[in-house]
Amino acid sequence: MLIIPVKDGENIDRALKRFKRKFDRTKTMKTLRERKEFKKPSVVRRKQVQKAKYIQNIRTNEEKG
Repeated sequence: MLIIPVKDGENIDRALKRFKRKFDRTKTMKTLRERKEFKKPSVVRRKQVQKAKYIQNIRTNEEKG
């Protein structure tokens, strides 16, 4: 649970902004969306390998050209 202490006389917009920033940094929505459906471990690994290959390909192309 996120707790945002609001000081006396503090603008509510500023407190909301702090809450949103803290919410984004904790990656709460990202984990909720990931847990929405089950993904097989083999599928997750395959996706990681594909991403690593893609990034490696981009880096080698930068070195060449």
